Amino acid sequence: MTSRPEHTRAQRPENTEQGGVRTGVQFLNVPEHAHEQRLDNFLSSRLAGLPKSHLYRLIRKGEIRVNKKRCKPDTRVISGDIVRVAPLRLAQRDNIVAPGAGLQKTLADNVLFEDDQLIIINKPAGLAVHTGTGSPTGVIEVMRFMAGEGGYRELVHRLDKETSGCLMIAKTGTALKALQDDLKHKRIQKTYLAIVHGRWPASIRRINAALTKFQPHEGERIVKTDRKQGKPSETRFEPIETFEHASLIKAMPLTGRTHQIRVHCQTAGHPIIGDSKYTFHGPQHFQDVQFLNLHASELVFTHPGNQLRMTVTAPLRGEMQELVHTLREKAAGNQ
Repeated sequence: MTSRPEHTRAQRPENTEQGGVRTGVQFLNVPEHAHEQRLDNFLSSRLAGLPKSHLYRLIRKGEIRVNKKRCKPDTRVISGDIVRVAPLRLAQRDNIVAPGAGLQKTLADNVLFEDDQLIIINKPAGLAVHTGTGSPTGVIEVMRFMAGEGGYRELVHRLDKETSGCLMIAKTGTALKALQDDLKHKRIQKTYLAIVHGRWPASIRRINAALTKFQPHEGERIVKTDRKQGKPSETRFEPIETFEHASLIKAMPLTGRTHQIRVHCQTAGHPIIGDSKYTFHGPQHFQDVQFLNLHASELVFTHPGNQLRMTVTAPLRGEMQELVHTLREKAAGNQ
């Protein structure tokens, strides 16, 4: 394919008295390196200064269309597609605050693997992967800032804000396409560690429970099981260690639905400790634990450049290590 200019037609931006830049209608051509990229990721790097929540609202209202058709944030754009964006106001790039030196150092210190194709970091808990509701900055924005002008950085997948662990970032469009294709066809193995309420039964090795998203309030997103309208979702589980009132388990998602592991643990009757969103019955134990005990511990994948099979692991973060240590001490004291 011969790639065409990304901006096939756009009205000239105008400075506004209210601050920022007011654009006209934009028609963005999808280049080859963005082939099969998610629509929200494709637009985020091209509409700098537009909050993620506003982007999603524009998509829901039909003010962003692909080849004149309505679309969703997870719509995959194809090389040659035309994305129409209605007029909007963008913050001027000069007004965007640079991420703090401390945050940049934290991410740099947490790099698990890096070469000319991709970066894998051990994402800290509490840091969103991108800007959005309640998140003024995210991993990908910091990584793009650190890469400098012309540096290519795109998320291959996502992690919840409160989940720590392995996060993969592509450094080229070719790597992004290859890795996301591997994700789509289940060629990337993800393993998570979780500390859950109660003793996880050895008999629960797999959960198939279709999941659907709904939004009870603006900015809030909840996932629930729904056999009729939900999307197929499957997670494999393996108990590692059981304690008096908790278990350390492995969770290996075979699909990549939002909050999948958290909801499947809840479905099993063993919600993740510290998960206030999906612990509805309020177990008496661990009420003082205020952090989500979920960690993306391992990625097994084929390198997009040399085609070698690789395994990258992220050490369990300190909070979870301390909780496991406390649980072991209590268990030993009760013997």
